[in-house]
This record gives sequence, structure tokens and C-alpha cells, in this order.
Amino acid sequence: MTADSLDFTGENLLRELAPQVLGAVIRRFRDFSSAEDAVQEALLAAAVQWPDQGVPDNPRGWLIQVAARRMTDQLRANMARRRREAVVMQTAQDSPSPALPEPDFGDASRNQIDRDDTLILLFMCCHPALSRPSAIALTLRAVGGLTTAEIANAFLVPEATMAQRISRAKQRIKTSGVPFDMPSVRERAERLGAVLHVLYLIFNEGYTSSIGTDLHRSDLSNEAIRLTRAVHNLLSSSGEGAGEVAGLLALMLLTDARRPARTGPDGELIPLAEQDRNLWDRKAITEGIALVTATLSRGSIGPYQLQAAIAAVHDEAARTEDTDWPQILALYGLLKRMSDNPMVTLNHAIAAAMVHGPAAGLDLLRVLDDDQRMAGHHRLAAVRAHLLEMAGDHAAASGHYLAAANRTASVPERNYLTTQAARLRNPAR
Repeated sequence: MTADSLDFTGENLLRELAPQVLGAVIRRFRDFSSAEDAVQEALLAAAVQWPDQGVPDNPRGWLIQVAARRMTDQLRANMARRRREAVVMQTAQDSPSPALPEPDFGDASRNQIDRDDTLILLFMCCHPALSRPSAIALTLRAVGGLTTAEIANAFLVPEATMAQRISRAKQRIKTSGVPFDMPSVRERAERLGAVLHVLYLIFNEGYTSSIGTDLHRSDLSNEAIRLTRAVHNLLSSSGEGAGEVAGLLALMLLTDARRPARTGPDGELIPLAEQDRNLWDRKAITEGIALVTATLSRGSIGPYQLQAAIAAVHDEAARTEDTDWPQILALYGLLKRMSDNPMVTLNHAIAAAMVHGPAAGLDLLRVLDDDQRMAGHHRLAAVRAHLLEMAGDHAAASGHYLAAANRTASVPERNYLTTQAARLRNPAR
């Protein structure tokens, strides 16, 4: 790969490799927090050097080598500091401290460089030693590569609160002595809920980025699909229950299939009702429908399976007007009984409006006004604006579109919402 090609592939490559490199360094040094710092330094070195020198033939091996050397240097510095402290305290031992070996990444360690430990890292970060919110936040950081601000947005909490949560989680992992290895069948079952939630959030951030100039971050959504497929294969091959994993994979495929039609020539957002459905990925839709059909026939049904079923109803409609909204409303009713997620309530309100009229949807939205998780969130204002427009109250709708635009950090979403507000204020004559 040349230096020129790095301009448009390097960032995605580093994001893809980061969890794999972190897994390899943790496996070698058994120190999560320090390993993450070392990997961040290696990624920074790559971002500086690769544009001028070109991407190495084995970029993952290069990053592992650099991160391992950083770890070795840090360990040596810590040992030297401890020796100095020992001299000051006059408690130095007669025997010298053992020398640290140089990181060896020759043929004997080739398996470590070539091995992808991301799945192990995923399950390790979701260890029950952590609270579920902390485990999910840490995994989004270590495996998903999301920023603290992006994770805070996913959790609907302030960025400072999330920074403290991630810091405590890293310290808890360090002190718990969690082994870096694939957990047992029982342990996987205990951690599976957190693992799936993490993958769901990574995909969502990739499909609709909460921050920045691009609507999509396909590196994130593709990685979420890859990891979910790996978890599905792992559980299916071991005979473990994989219904919700299959449901999540189906949901991702059915949703991501619409990505080619979600943006216009200039990257502008195109809502579902206005998309050219001929651009949708039919191969992904076929696979997703097959997955969700098979998993729904196995008995117990979970939230991801229901969401996948809803996505399938949308994708099966050849035209927007062919959408089976009564079926979608019924599915959201079931989903709402399983989850107190305010986003479910939001989507349930939209479905109710499509079946029973905008007044029914607006009535369902009122319960979210007192939900602190939705306070100031742009999606609540955007949905309310859409339903008010359906009801014919264009002045109020315009105001809520503007309020939503002011609350989002996504440039494509902000531009779309601003355009909608302007359209209602100045209708074409």
C-alpha cells in the first residue's frame, strides 16, 4: 500500500486493527490499562509515519511491535524507579533485578501477530467484575474505538461522567486479574447480553454517526457485522443458544442494506420514505430475512429478533406506501413490553401515527418529556416535528425541527433538519 492510498484508507485501517493489536499486547503483557496506552501511542506513530513512509507489508505486526516496545520501555522505567526508591529507603536487594526480554516478533511469535484476539477482548471487557454499563462503555472504547463523547451520546449521559466510568472500568479490570482467554460456555452465557449490546451500539454509531460531517462510518458498521457474525459462528458451532445473536446479525444486515440509498450525491441525508429502494443491497436483505425467519421459529423471542422482524417488514415493502404499518405497530408493542428504552417508545409513536394518525403518536411522545434520558435529545424533537407536520401544524413543526437541528452534532442530520424547518417556513408557492 502506498503513502497516497493511506490518505483515504489509513484511518479506517488503523481503526480496524486497533482492537486486534490491543488483544495481542494484552495477551503478552497482561495489563489492560497500560496496553491500551501503548497501543494508542503505536497508532499515533503510524498516523505520523505511514503517510510519508507508506503502510508496511504487515501493518498489524508493525503496530504490535511498536506497542510492545512501548510496554517494555515502561516496564523498565518502572523497575528503575522502584530500584531508586529502594536505594533511598535502603532496602535494595543484593541480587539484581531480572532483565526484561526484548519483544521477539520473529517466526516463533508469528502466530501472535497473525492471530485476531478481538473476540477474546470483546468477552473480556464484558467481564462480570464490571457493572454492565461500565463493561459496555469499556468495550465500546477498546473494541469499537469510539471516543468518550460518542459513548456518552450512546448512553445519554454527560461526557465527563462517561470518562470517569471508563477509567474506573479499566482499573477494575487491572485489579481483578481477568485471564486473557476465551471464557467457558457458562461464562460466555453470562456475558452475552453485554456483548450484544456493545455490538449493537457500535453498529448504530457506524450506521448513523452521532458526531461529524459524515452520516455513515462504514468501518464501524462493517466491524460490528464482522464481530456479530463471529459470535454467531462461535455459539452455533458450540451448540449454545444463538437466537438473539442471529436476531442481532439479521437486524444489522437488514438495516445496513439500505445504506447505499441513505445519502445523496453531496452526502445529504435521505429519509427512509424517500429512498430509491432499487439501491438497497438485496443480497444482505435475503440473508437477513432468512436469519430472522429461522430464529423466530425456534421459540423464545428477544428484543433483537423483534427489531430484526421490524426491519424485515420495511425491507420487504417494494414501495414506501406498501409498508405494513399495522404489523410494525404490533411488533413495537411487543418490544415495548420487553424494554424501557426510550428509543423504542419513540419508534412506537411513529408507528402509531402511521396507523392511527399523528394525534395518537403525539400522545405517546408525551411520556418521554419527563424521561431524563431524552431531555434535550434531538431525536425526540425531530420525531415530534415530523408528527406535527403530519397533523398540519407547520409553524410548531418548524420550531421543533430547528430545536432538533440545534441539538445534534451530526452535520448531515443538522442540515436535513434545518432544511425541513426552512421548507415549512417558506412553502413553495
